Amino acid sequence: MFDSLLNLNIVQGPVIIGFAATAAVFGLYLLIRRPGRRWIVTAASGLVGGALAGIVTLVITVYLLDLFGTRLSPLVDSVIVLTFAAVGLAIVNLWLSRWWRKLIAVLGIAVFIATGTLGVNAVYGLNKTVAAFFGVTNAKPLVLPSASGTPTPAPVVDPNAPLYESWMPPADLPATGQLGTVNIPHDVSGFIARTALAYVPPAGLVANAPALPVIIQLNGQPGSPGLDDPKVILDKLAAANRGLAPIVVNPDQLGDDTKDPLCLDTSKGNVETYLMKDVVPWVKAHFNVLSDPKDWTIMGFSNGGMCASYFGAKYPSTFGNFVDISGDEYQGVDDKSTLKKMFGGNQAAYEAVWPTTIMSKSTYPDSWAVFAVGADDAEAIPGVKTNYDAAVAAGIHATYTAIPGSGHDNTALDGGLSAGYTLIYQRGGLSAPPTG
Repeated sequence: MFDSLLNLNIVQGPVIIGFAATAAVFGLYLLIRRPGRRWIVTAASGLVGGALAGIVTLVITVYLLDLFGTRLSPLVDSVIVLTFAAVGLAIVNLWLSRWWRKLIAVLGIAVFIATGTLGVNAVYGLNKTVAAFFGVTNAKPLVLPSASGTPTPAPVVDPNAPLYESWMPPADLPATGQLGTVNIPHDVSGFIARTALAYVPPAGLVANAPALPVIIQLNGQPGSPGLDDPKVILDKLAAANRGLAPIVVNPDQLGDDTKDPLCLDTSKGNVETYLMKDVVPWVKAHFNVLSDPKDWTIMGFSNGGMCASYFGAKYPSTFGNFVDISGDEYQGVDDKSTLKKMFGGNQAAYEAVWPTTIMSKSTYPDSWAVFAVGADDAEAIPGVKTNYDAAVAAGIHATYTAIPGSGHDNTALDGGLSAGYTLIYQRGGLSAPPTG
């Protein structure tokens, strides 16, 4: 039962609809009272006062303090202001009212806040379940295909042909891939990461599975490892390509939602060493993956997108592909204290780790990149375009995709994932090249 609760969808369906309906009922009850000039003025004062409090809160947190590192969408602004207005209405019901109305007002405040929180989350759509919202996972440990890391013979017709031509799926090929938790040691880095996740496609779950391409996927901040969307998209792609899809490993590059180690080795944690010296060797040792850099991709959204550009730029001999979805232009771009706190005020040292700087000083004989961003994401677009231009100038085979009808949200994430998977399927020989 607890697992069922954690799996509840809070973006669409009965949960969000139920909260919205309950909030509407509470609002109507608290609004409707014996008519009179005094109550009309009081109710209007509560609604307007609450709305103004919401607007002031948005101005301070978003525009003055820049706590979220980006502007919120108009729909999110509206949800927040409406929530504050409803709370204001509930507060004025606490005076000159009977005890049961006071009780309903107190309960209403809780309902309004919960509904507003769920509403904001629904707009972005990144945390689709109760588990994802609270940064936990109810996924079971993944039974690793092999603990030896030694590739097993694949049932292929021609080992020199791409997999889409040579792979012969067995009769017992699973319909979908498996998603589960994995325990990645941090022996080299000492970085304390949250539980990682991994996805193995149908073709990787059968006896004598073929070696497959691999994706290292990184989440945004705030955020925690989660592969629900990738699994849905990749299961569909695998179904259309005889079970073939990349193996995806989603380690945690933050350690804590409240911290941003910048995907570097900093006082907040040795994330760069963790990913390159702990995660990458562990993946090679525990999964049957292809070894050529063209079959290795690092991918991420928002903070993870910046990390993808950084690692793709710096380590082309490991990651032949990188996918930057709505990524920051460089580490700590939205935190003006980064230069002083992390680099001691040394501007040159700071700029040296920016993806644009690294790409301008490196060569890329066979690197490919996808840059994707929501077409309405005014905050992220300039940085993504800057890194895209730098990649093109450096000789990287790069594409830029603006995802229609999306901001810094789940629609942009899914669109970016699909654009990235298109590249990976072509590079990894998982599907036939497009015709025409």
